[in-house]
Amino acid sequence: MKNLISKLLAWFALPLIAHAADPVFPTRPLRILVPFTAGSATDVIARIVMPALTEKWSKQAVTDNRPSAGGIIACTILAEAPPDGHTLMVTGSNYAGSMALYEKLPFDPVRDIAGVAQIGSTPLVLVVAPNLGIKNARDFIAAAKARPGQFNFGSTGIGSGPHYGAALFNYTAGINAVHVPYRGSPESLTDLMSGRLQYILTPVLAATSLIKSGRILALGVTTSYRAQAFPDVPPLGDALPGFEYQGWYGVLAPSKTPRTIVNLLSREIAQTLARADIQQGIANQGAIAKYGTPEAFDKLVHGEIATRKKVWKRSEEHTSELQSRFGISYAV
Repeated sequence: MKNLISKLLAWFALPLIAHAADPVFPTRPLRILVPFTAGSATDVIARIVMPALTEKWSKQAVTDNRPSAGGIIACTILAEAPPDGHTLMVTGSNYAGSMALYEKLPFDPVRDIAGVAQIGSTPLVLVVAPNLGIKNARDFIAAAKARPGQFNFGSTGIGSGPHYGAALFNYTAGINAVHVPYRGSPESLTDLMSGRLQYILTPVLAATSLIKSGRILALGVTTSYRAQAFPDVPPLGDALPGFEYQGWYGVLAPSKTPRTIVNLLSREIAQTLARADIQQGIANQGAIAKYGTPEAFDKLVHGEIATRKKVWKRSEEHTSELQSRFGISYAV
């Protein structure tokens, strides 16, 4: 009987012992790495979600912007940070593009970095200059295919989400076009209006005012659904069956972060994203609040890295073909 009582007492005490052994989290402010400049959509979303996440803990979320090098600087800092949940990174789908584009990295994106949660998704919109004389995506695709190497498209940099979205669109449609990378959306949109570029696949928010003023024309969005800002603009999949691209935002951590902390952060993020004010703040950036578990987010990121490697390879083949046929020299 004494042995039975001892075992029962020990069994009831286990949860208390386990709870006492768990480290208190967080013990200090969270450092939130952002691989883009202050004021970018990713930066704004990070500043909306992460401080709200830490409100109940009475801890700060300190944003640390580390732009340039395709996000590699921020990713390296994250991979080398103590895996205790206090250093995180908020990034966009550009992350998968950079990880797929660069062969030699100071870290392994699959082994050293892990997903905490997806926090949003966003479409791109195909925009052209009005003087191009094309009013719909079907006619645009036909015109671009008929003039290989004569259409220029812009992006916010090599490996960026807009670059990948356009490369995937070109690959799916069979379009050979010249890529012109820019530092940001304003510069590329200016050249689109001037006629130096024929088209761009750009984040909805970046193009909203120009579309509504008629200075550029929207032909289609990259998602299977219509964007809230442009209900009259159809999905590109209507003209190009099977085509869809959806950008995303998410939170990453060093891969060795204890699962209990990752799960805690992920649950708190899910609750934060359920708030109406957070959803509206994200919507103001042309995105949609969308939660994904650590496992689902890892699957999304790793799958996109693999897919983007194939698309970049095809883009390089396009480059070689254009250079040999038309004497064109440009960066993929």
